[in-house]
Amino acid sequence: MDRNRDEGEARESAVRSLAELPKAHLHLHFTGSMRHATLLELAERDGHHLPDALVEDWPPTLSAADEKGWFRFQRLYDVARSVLRTEDDVRRLVHEAAEDDRRDGGRWLEIQVDPSGYAAKFGGITAFTDLVLDAVREASRDVGIGMAVVIAANRTRHPMDARTLARLAAQYADRGVVGFGLSNDERRGSTRDFAPAFRIAERAGLLLDPHGGELLGPESIRVCVEDLHAQRLGHGVRAAEDPDLLDLIVSRGIALEVCPVSNVALGVYTDLSSVPLPDLMAAGATIALGADDPLLFGSQLAGQYATMRAAHDLTDTQLADLARSSFQASRAPETDKQRWLGEIDEWLGRMAP
Repeated sequence: MDRNRDEGEARESAVRSLAELPKAHLHLHFTGSMRHATLLELAERDGHHLPDALVEDWPPTLSAADEKGWFRFQRLYDVARSVLRTEDDVRRLVHEAAEDDRRDGGRWLEIQVDPSGYAAKFGGITAFTDLVLDAVREASRDVGIGMAVVIAANRTRHPMDARTLARLAAQYADRGVVGFGLSNDERRGSTRDFAPAFRIAERAGLLLDPHGGELLGPESIRVCVEDLHAQRLGHGVRAAEDPDLLDLIVSRGIALEVCPVSNVALGVYTDLSSVPLPDLMAAGATIALGADDPLLFGSQLAGQYATMRAAHDLTDTQLADLARSSFQASRAPETDKQRWLGEIDEWLGRMAP
């Protein structure tokens, strides 16, 4: 009997704790990272009435199959954002997001924010960015997790606003901002119109990270790749529908931030087993699983790994590969990446209880 082979097979079939698997979190929106309990507490503090979907019916039933569905999703997000009224609220949100990721095995978090959505209440986009970056530094130090910021423009606003945000991001390129993105409903406006903003970010050496390939299919991804020069794609999951496009993404090393639970909640896929993660993995894509907006979808970082393990019968070796990809796709310092990759090997080498 080959004892080494038997031990290897035992390790492969073992079910290890996914909360202990080191991983990076690259797709987390600012307000969407808020704890539900914090939302309720802040709303009660200020006498702010919340819709039933954020109280008794939480997490809400959502669908973005049409514009009405997306409007409802965006309205709930805006309501949640409105409870952030003080600097301490912002610091609390960032600190709790760091704690939640650390609890789920997170070693590195890139949190995405559109400062223009908070500017009126916090003294402008520069003042709010300063506040967020200070909160990130504080939380990173206190919680023990690496953190950085991706500044994102909004597709529903004018492309000139995106240029303003790209210049803002460029000013902070060496002070905690690592990327520039484009979010909101990809069915709105023309993605190509945002190319000048992405050129500004590109010249500053920022990661180019637009949303694409979630509510729209492969052609939306092609525009992000060819016109915006995307280096990572927020979602990008529907690249699986076009093998030639998927080959292009793999050859260029463009990472995909796949968010399974939100994909199903918004009606992109009917159920978790329909999320084409195995196809993306088989093609050799660099993938980072993300929680998107835990406040609205009710699932944190480790939950994305757990749902994909269950839906696709993924082995611990495959899950470890996904975690490695998340670090490789991140803007974390190389020395830290190597240390965390070693921790993944240690996790995989442990026998499950």
